[in-house]
Amino acid sequence: MANPMGSALSVLNKIAASETIDKIGMRKPLEKLVYTGTKTGFSAISAANRQFKPLLDVVRPARMRHPKTPDLFDLTFTEEQNMFRDTVRRMVDHLVIPAAEAADEAGRVPPELLDQVHELGVSLMAIPEELGGAGTERDEVLHMILAEELGRGDMGIAFAALAPLGVINALTQWGTANQQAKYLAALASEQFVPASIALNEPTALFDPFHLNTTARRTSDGYELNGEKALVPLAADSALFLVAARLTGEGPRLFIVEAGTEGVSCRPDPAMGLRAAATQRLLLEDVKLPKEALLGDLETAFNYNELIQLTRIGWSAIVTGCCQAVLDYVIPYVKEREAFGEPIAFRQSVAFMVADMGIELEGLRLLVWRAASRAAQDKSFDREAYIAYLQASEKGMQIGTDGVQLLGGHGYTKEHPVERWYRNLRSAGIQYNGFMV
Repeated sequence: MANPMGSALSVLNKIAASETIDKIGMRKPLEKLVYTGTKTGFSAISAANRQFKPLLDVVRPARMRHPKTPDLFDLTFTEEQNMFRDTVRRMVDHLVIPAAEAADEAGRVPPELLDQVHELGVSLMAIPEELGGAGTERDEVLHMILAEELGRGDMGIAFAALAPLGVINALTQWGTANQQAKYLAALASEQFVPASIALNEPTALFDPFHLNTTARRTSDGYELNGEKALVPLAADSALFLVAARLTGEGPRLFIVEAGTEGVSCRPDPAMGLRAAATQRLLLEDVKLPKEALLGDLETAFNYNELIQLTRIGWSAIVTGCCQAVLDYVIPYVKEREAFGEPIAFRQSVAFMVADMGIELEGLRLLVWRAASRAAQDKSFDREAYIAYLQASEKGMQIGTDGVQLLGGHGYTKEHPVERWYRNLRSAGIQYNGFMV
């Protein structure tokens, strides 16, 4: 690897030259964040590495350990996590929120915005140092913070921007040494590299543990057949992790590079999440080598854990959007007058807003607790599922109440609650491919 001090200086020089940092007033916090994450050094990776060629001589796969934490029920953020939240919040306020409406209308996120989100360095911090990243410990809470704040800006943008992070987390957690060496360095490039986990399928009452997408062993690898739905950035993604039912073994993830014969995309316009440019991913007799199976016999791949981590990530995005709704309706009901007084003076309105705030706070605590237990390497299946159920039910309810409180205005595009309502209707679609 490169000299640690030289690598760290390279990162700091890049930040100093970034105009984005000055625009949102986060130069000092982000410099401290990146310095902390890179104090032992990491290699700067060129965007030209999208050919997915092994760049490192890795003998054993690198894993990120969980930090040691006291055995207490404490959801207080650390100083670094608070600083990171403030940094992301500034970026969301100055860059994501102003771009949200246009991204929804265009059905895509501007590439420069994805690059600006990527500049936060979260992808680097999710990759172990020995693989060219800056990570030393797994931090599901940090990723949850990022998801919630981006969700506050726009769920579609959050869905798109976080998709590669889910791929990185899966490769870091379960990939073999060869898989990590081949793909992680390219995903840690200076520019945003689209990549997605494809889980959802276009079936009623979809159950991720009973997949219709199949994989069968062949003499030299595997053959995949099936169809995936709501895959973010599908048309632009360089890499997919496809969930398929392997004959005789159950659900597994397969590494599928864009351009592989038999892989194609089809437009699949949705009611919400339009900025994520979701599409169908079609797999027709796709031939893959043996190395395409994520992990190996020595890797304890845990499909259930993958699903629970996606539930936490998705619930965090929903929480952020619900916060945006509440932040918007409170001043609206105080300023909007009917019969000579603000409508907030009426009990029916005041109680509805209060209920929104109460349910949102309960949802947030459930998501935080699930992420906290995951970060402490404790069992979190129950907590993740409860958080998802709350996000699914209360997320849609808060979106509906936001439109209701604005009356006829809530039905028009003049106010953003119309877009938030459409996005929150997807709260029940938990298997979105982003895992914290």
